Amino acid sequence: MLKGFKKHAKIALLCTIAAGTTLSFSEGVQAKEVKTKPASYQTVTKIEDWGPAITKVIVELGRPVPLNSITTETFNVHVQRSDSRLQNPFIEEGYRKVTKAFVADKRGNPAVKTGKYAVLEMEVGPTVTLSSPMNYNMSSSLNDWVDSKYTITQQENILTPAGNITGLIADTFTGGVRELVDDFGNGEATYGGVTLTYADYKPAKDKQKNPLIIWLHGMGEGGTDPTIAISGNKAANFASEEVQSYFNGAYVLAPQTPTYWMDGNTGFGDGTSKYEDALMSLIKDYVAKNKDIDTDRILIGGDSNGGYMTMLMIRDNPDYFAAAFPTCEALKDTLITDEEILSMKELPIWFISAKTDTTVPVSEYVVPTYNRLIEAGAKDVHMSLFDNVIDTTGLYKKTDGTPYEYDGHWSWIYVYNNEVSKNINGKTTTLMEWLAGQSLDK
Repeated sequence: MLKGFKKHAKIALLCTIAAGTTLSFSEGVQAKEVKTKPASYQTVTKIEDWGPAITKVIVELGRPVPLNSITTETFNVHVQRSDSRLQNPFIEEGYRKVTKAFVADKRGNPAVKTGKYAVLEMEVGPTVTLSSPMNYNMSSSLNDWVDSKYTITQQENILTPAGNITGLIADTFTGGVRELVDDFGNGEATYGGVTLTYADYKPAKDKQKNPLIIWLHGMGEGGTDPTIAISGNKAANFASEEVQSYFNGAYVLAPQTPTYWMDGNTGFGDGTSKYEDALMSLIKDYVAKNKDIDTDRILIGGDSNGGYMTMLMIRDNPDYFAAAFPTCEALKDTLITDEEILSMKELPIWFISAKTDTTVPVSEYVVPTYNRLIEAGAKDVHMSLFDNVIDTTGLYKKTDGTPYEYDGHWSWIYVYNNEVSKNINGKTTTLMEWLAGQSLDK
């Protein structure tokens, strides 16, 4: 009995010693700190329905860390936004809410075993202004990219087999990615002393003719940086896989005016544009330089100020374009003559707008123009008149739980997401399906 007791006591003692040794070793590892090189960060920008947003930062940690060593509490993320165009450049500052965090490779893809980078995804939304890398200047009525200065500060230890990583501060910006926008090229051309910049997307070469989609930007996207013309709102989405699939690959040309398309020869929005001749020359030159563009399938659209220019282009060149899709167009109906209505009525046109648009009230712009075209005998002219402009993703809601509502002028959101549809010849047809089927040789 005594012998058995001593045996069990010895085993218990050994277990206690082993446990103490293990605990001591574990605490020693946790207490040990490892050195890393200074941390840096990259940004990832996505063009959302309301405009561009920095959706995540990729933090370089300096050494490999295990997959489960990063959480949403590991870092806090502070940003300060400033716009050099302003007399007082400072716009705002604050902390971004981290919604997801994981260990990743250099490109931000989830790591398989270990990784030297941490991806911090952050809250975005139409009212989360801290996320925006762009600012609208009220005095110039133009958007521009701004300086978003991030400081990512470590709050909790990062445990690795070699020891703890502590005290990381990432405040050195090493570059950024703009999804879809980076797939566009850019250029400029001068005609008659007028210089236009442009962004363009070219589909993969497939030994076939490809259509050309021309998109004319709104009032806030003028300037000399054509990335703004496709980023101020979601025009870059014409290069998305979904939209491109309707056309089996399409060119996208987004010309940019240094001011506004509505700068007329005698006044603002007078039914003319001092950029019209240069724009038409740019389009023709672009088509000539890209031999695989199908000249029977040149499609033109634009929003607001760009919708105004779309109307001028099809009014004065009705036989050049296969179809048009003016969105919240800003050419007053009273500036369109009966003769011009007759010249446009054979061209397939799909108008898009919203009843809540107070910038270009539909009763003065699109509705009477559409009615006149129908009365003139137009056979393939359509109008999608939405009650309002709301979030259709289900992600953003008002306080009462109903979908978030955008400014009624923003009907372009429905266009970019291909959420415009109508029953045509007994079949529900989306805008992109309709555009893809248009050709001068029909």
